[in-house]
Amino acid sequence: MAQTRATIADIAREVGVSVPTVSKVLNGRLDVAPGTRSRVEEALARHSYRKPVAGPTNGSGPRLLDLVFHQADNLWAQEIITGVERVCGEQRVGVVLSELGGSHRPPQEWIDDVMARRPLGVLLVLSSLDETHRHQLSSRSIPFVVLDTQGEPPAGVPTVGSNNWNGGLAATRHLVGLGHRRIAVISGPDDVLCSRARVDGYRSAHDEAQLPRDPALVRWGAFDAESGYRFGRELLSLPDRPTAIFAGSDYQALGVMRAARELGLRIPEDVSVVGYDNLPITQWLNPALTTINQPLREMASLATRMLLTLSAGGPAPTTQVELGTELVVRASTAPPPPTPTPGAV
Repeated sequence: MAQTRATIADIAREVGVSVPTVSKVLNGRLDVAPGTRSRVEEALARHSYRKPVAGPTNGSGPRLLDLVFHQADNLWAQEIITGVERVCGEQRVGVVLSELGGSHRPPQEWIDDVMARRPLGVLLVLSSLDETHRHQLSSRSIPFVVLDTQGEPPAGVPTVGSNNWNGGLAATRHLVGLGHRRIAVISGPDDVLCSRARVDGYRSAHDEAQLPRDPALVRWGAFDAESGYRFGRELLSLPDRPTAIFAGSDYQALGVMRAARELGLRIPEDVSVVGYDNLPITQWLNPALTTINQPLREMASLATRMLLTLSAGGPAPTTQVELGTELVVRASTAPPPPTPTPGAV
């Protein structure tokens, strides 16, 4: 015989509180004592309780989607916002934007606000939820999708990303094909999945070409211009400096280009630079930036459609989606400068 699902009344009897109190906890109300709230949450988790879906926001209030960034103060985030708005605008869904100040995990206060808002769903960008927070949203029938995962997502969590390994491979292959043999890489944090995948692609391109990999030419930082500038100066000041740098983001590439100019190096005559993301600004740089196109708007639009499908009670088309990346060749890459002939004057 199939096990009967627990009801709010069952939860209330087990915990020893009223049905309205359980309902308040489910709806993210703050007028419940912390100890009581904790006991109710534990009971909800113990019974794998899920609030029945009764239409978007239970038929009242605005139709909202929560969009959560670890950081949102850049053009990379703007591309994703554009992709989300493209779908939400068509569906007449409002977007609530949250920024976690660099953290990859939202605090409990944010979860409480989401439960009180009762959005159609939550889209997490380069962020994730711990097991407790995942259950809190699931028990309220608030679906969530992760875009560009920070780490390996738990089984069953819908994700949308891109082929970062192939991006790193294509960028490095391009530089190898131009004749570069000392190629540096500046990536994002080493605990972020896409950072590691891009560096793995860089290493694979070296192995494929039977080129030695110099660990001294690998840097891990943040996906910002400051990291590109700082590590760019370090790398380009080495006695045996690299003739090319693959940056893990277009912002890092901007920093590298500034560092090269300050050191009196020309791009691409003295050093080639490849970025990642293909932000619109890259084609207007001087020189225009060779980069890896990551289809950020398409990724965001797809993740939003998946989320709205889940909110309507339908299944996600697939649990994990990975879109392709491709090399966009512009003017910031060229063959390396000729090696001086020994004894030449």
